[in-house]
Amino acid sequence: MEKIKIAIIGLGNCASSLIQGIHYYKDKDSNDAIGLMHWNIGGYKPSDIEVVAAFDIDQRKVGKDVSKAIFAKPNCTTIFCPDIPKTGVNVSMGKVLDGVAPHMDKYDDDYTFKVADEPESDIVRILKESGAEILINYLPVGSQKATEFYAQCALDAGIAYVNSMPVFIVSNPEWAKKFEEKGIPAVGDDIKAQIGATITHRTLATLFRERGVKLERTYQLNTGGNTDFLNMLNKDRLDSKKESKTEAVQSVLAERLDDPNIHIGPSDYVPWQKDNKLCFLRMEGKTFGDVPMNIELRLSVEDSPNSAGCVIDAIRCCKLALERGISGQLTSISAYTMKHPPEQFIDEKAYEMVNEFIEGKRER
Repeated sequence: MEKIKIAIIGLGNCASSLIQGIHYYKDKDSNDAIGLMHWNIGGYKPSDIEVVAAFDIDQRKVGKDVSKAIFAKPNCTTIFCPDIPKTGVNVSMGKVLDGVAPHMDKYDDDYTFKVADEPESDIVRILKESGAEILINYLPVGSQKATEFYAQCALDAGIAYVNSMPVFIVSNPEWAKKFEEKGIPAVGDDIKAQIGATITHRTLATLFRERGVKLERTYQLNTGGNTDFLNMLNKDRLDSKKESKTEAVQSVLAERLDDPNIHIGPSDYVPWQKDNKLCFLRMEGKTFGDVPMNIELRLSVEDSPNSAGCVIDAIRCCKLALERGISGQLTSISAYTMKHPPEQFIDEKAYEMVNEFIEGKRER
């Protein structure tokens, strides 16, 4: 089959895991493809994805072949597929805007961004000339202006859009209307992990609801050592992230919790954790006879590979939408893979909807 041609904004840990995965699964089949939620989507396997354009602002990545850039500092995720062949695609200088938080220049170069002294590229021209069909947004949390800029670039270039971070584009009616009018499909917002803090919290909250347990209060505290957690030390950049993660849990509860009784969000930056993320989760409630109970859970995951399995499904479903002439919000795959989709569904229902979409039994 023809390749699914993608462009990527931000060659950080998440992009590294995605690109490693494209090559890692090339020589595998459905029997030994560990870590994938769907091996085949509409005839497309993971190795049918090809990166044809990439944008970053770090001097250690700009100008380098994508195969080298994904392993450059400050990337720190697990390298599970080190032998990436040269792609022939060099990383182009992106537009900075609010993509780099001011406090990050106070940290050692190995842990933070080093902005390249290069002129900004003509993003739309590169997207058009590359033949990219889908633009993947991996900008840092809090990059409101930069995310809106690149969303407009996707519209101007006439390509589909997968928004993997928590600036609300696909779930924003005004932006969604723009993609609908342009005849372009879009998936978003804010990628889930396969087995991460949010999906685990949602699953336990669903268990409480279905087993008749009244949830009274809960928290989810997360620590990590990648650039995402360093970036999020600036609390001013966290509003959309907290809203995204909190709403993902609230949406599956039998009864919404008052704000003081639910706390979900990044908690601290621990450099030596690198791309490992620790989640500390507590849920307190009452069972039969109003008898109190609680659950405490500690989850440890490699953050970026955990999200790549969801993005690789979002990309392939986006390709099916392009082939079928579907535009605007892709409801099913957004609900399945994103924390803040246009419409929330319980995870079991979202999974069912995605399979129906893949089979052509559901339009979106």
